[in-house]
Amino acid sequence: MVDSKIQELKFFVESCQSDPSILHNPSLGFFKTFLQSLGAKIPPASAPGAENGNTSNEDIVESDLELDDSDVIKPDDDPPQKMGDPSIEVNDESRDLAQSLKSKASEAISEGNLDEAINHLTEAITLNPNSAILHATRASVFVKLRKPNAAIRDADAALQINADSAKGYKMRGMARAMLGLWEDAARDLGLASNLDHDEEIASTLKKIEPNVHKIKEHRRKYERLRKERKIRPTEQEKQKTQAETEHVKASAQTYGEVVSIDKASELETRLTTSSKSNQLAILYFTATWCGPCRFMAPLYANLAAKYPKLLFLKIDIDEVSDVAAKWNISSVPTFFFTKDGKEIDKVVGADKSSLETKIAKYAS
Repeated sequence: MVDSKIQELKFFVESCQSDPSILHNPSLGFFKTFLQSLGAKIPPASAPGAENGNTSNEDIVESDLELDDSDVIKPDDDPPQKMGDPSIEVNDESRDLAQSLKSKASEAISEGNLDEAINHLTEAITLNPNSAILHATRASVFVKLRKPNAAIRDADAALQINADSAKGYKMRGMARAMLGLWEDAARDLGLASNLDHDEEIASTLKKIEPNVHKIKEHRRKYERLRKERKIRPTEQEKQKTQAETEHVKASAQTYGEVVSIDKASELETRLTTSSKSNQLAILYFTATWCGPCRFMAPLYANLAAKYPKLLFLKIDIDEVSDVAAKWNISSVPTFFFTKDGKEIDKVVGADKSSLETKIAKYAS
């Protein structure tokens, strides 16, 4: 086996040891089945947070993924086939003999003598171990023999010798499909098709693509759910903090200034607070396009500074239209005087004298 592949396998095994829940991934069902066939005991899937003794109704448990595994076979466990010594120097005589053996293997394949073909190809590889086509051809025979692991070993060797071996990608893709490695199989077959398309590749791809699509959709779904669950506490905390800030801001008495209302809930909180403190609240309904409103605005600000114990509120009817509708505003500017949650008076229009007189009256 290629050193890089051994390292990848080692890393995968270590990952499974540190987190056995990996084995419950639907795409690794074939591997879990293989381990169980050897007598291995797979730990049950634990819900996130269970290791801390905490469970939640929001724990995400992946649903079973229904794939078409009707053609998936058990992995072959034969001893690795001979791969030859890549360090030997190959002369022309060895190449010619290897080519002759390859021709004999082709004849054996056409006659259905697959084991004989394997023997011829193994002898050829021993003579010329650095031939990608010999490894890829033997991989194709292993595929016919339904020995996917042996086929993958030869395909890996072929691709290490020639990274553009279309047959290497094709045989590895078909072998991986036999093992239920749907995404890996699709990736290999796609590369093979780009290099040298044939009908067998297209047929195999067409058969496995529904499984690949299901796996990708399944993964996207649960990645999205986990991401949403991960950010949800942050968003909830953010919203809570924002609500608390707005509540404190709205609940606090404001002295000597005009308070702009941005939403209905803020107005309700302000009025409730003023009612509890027996504070007179004045609601000034205005609009940016209103000339008389601009005429009254400086006076309203001056009165807020003059009578700091009163609550001066300002509501833009365009920005907080639901509040304007609730108070039946038909024209601006309009001023409502409220106390203990009830309307006690109002001024409609840009009547400075009337506004000053009423505010002075209720402030006394």
